[in-house]
Amino acid sequence: MHDDHDHPNDGDDGHAHPHHGAPPDPLVARTAALRESLVGRGLVDPATMQAILDLYEKEVGPHNGASVVARAWTDPEYLEWLRRDATAAIRAMGYGGRQGEHMVAVENTPSVHNMIVCTLCSCYPWPVLGLPPAWYKSHAYRARAVSEPRAVLREFGVVLPDSTEVRVWDSTAEVRYLVIPRRPAGTEGLSEAELAALVTRDSMIGTAVIAPR
Repeated sequence: MHDDHDHPNDGDDGHAHPHHGAPPDPLVARTAALRESLVGRGLVDPATMQAILDLYEKEVGPHNGASVVARAWTDPEYLEWLRRDATAAIRAMGYGGRQGEHMVAVENTPSVHNMIVCTLCSCYPWPVLGLPPAWYKSHAYRARAVSEPRAVLREFGVVLPDSTEVRVWDSTAEVRYLVIPRRPAGTEGLSEAELAALVTRDSMIGTAVIAPR
């Protein structure tokens, strides 16, 4: 784990932005070219490839993590279990497997905001968040999330009070993290399913907050 007190914010010094306005990721372009080449040579069945993509978009994706968050918001006993043993608590909801073998849940509070990165590559909790976005894999995000997290958060539109501590958690091949965002005000009467619909992928990475209703 890193926090911004260990890595002071040096300001916006011209680094490439890590979010959607960043230049195209060369890795993404190379991956697309490789896919086209393999399909063109008949080495990969495009239908099979699409089926795999559909799996991660529709069955293994952020909606799974959103269900975990909504359960945590509405069930104090489940939230405590999630804090104590996230791997088991998440598996109990039917989400687990490759890239989610060892999970840790970190909870946002009025005084602490958590943010996830993988500084070495792009380790990411697939069972609850699906495939990582391109910006998560970019060198700019991986470097700057640790060295200047507040500046990165501002670029995502997240401006936190100076009194809020920012904790940056570095995912590895052994441990993956899931941020439990703060429940937004004005949602007291919503069902668990309605709450899950409010939870975004980025809020579970820590690069977004959920607006009050």
